[in-house]
Amino acid sequence: MAIEGKSKTALQAVGVVVLMGSLAWASVPFYDWFCRVTGFGGTPNVATAAGDVLDKTIKVRFDASKERGMPWEFKPVEHEMTIRIGEEGLAFYEAYNPTDRPVAGQAAYNVAPYEAGAFFSKIACFCFEEQVLMPGERVMMPVSFFVDPGIVTDRDAKHTNHITLSYTFYEIDLPEETQAALDAKKDAEASVN
Repeated sequence: MAIEGKSKTALQAVGVVVLMGSLAWASVPFYDWFCRVTGFGGTPNVATAAGDVLDKTIKVRFDASKERGMPWEFKPVEHEMTIRIGEEGLAFYEAYNPTDRPVAGQAAYNVAPYEAGAFFSKIACFCFEEQVLMPGERVMMPVSFFVDPGIVTDRDAKHTNHITLSYTFYEIDLPEETQAALDAKKDAEASVN
């Protein structure tokens, strides 16, 4: 049974729409994976430990921003530090929830210049998981990192004198377990009254 005429055109159009929708759906996780693997777009690597330490130093600057409407206060504790290439660094960011409600957030990060992204490795970071701050809560959030010694021999990145690590916090829905605990607390308070 061969499909002809308008039916064939309609079927081809539906196929194109399904294909384009599938590609659009898969593009975000694929791009994220690609950036993490290659360091493209200034996305830093994730590592388990630092390696060789060189005598050459590099300045690391810290930047913080928030999505519009994110109620937290968010800032780096130190705005800049100088470390030896290959040496593990530890920096802290401070977050404060001035509201009267719990707020969950997720940090997105980036490294500039982009050429340095492949050589900036994070060992541990608050950005690896969602953060929930209760009303009035203030926290210090650590990030442990190092600059890979390969940066000194890379054709594009070897002239890098400073690296900027930027975080942007976005408000997200409260995790289910946090929301369930808050709902249970409200129900308990309501039954007492």
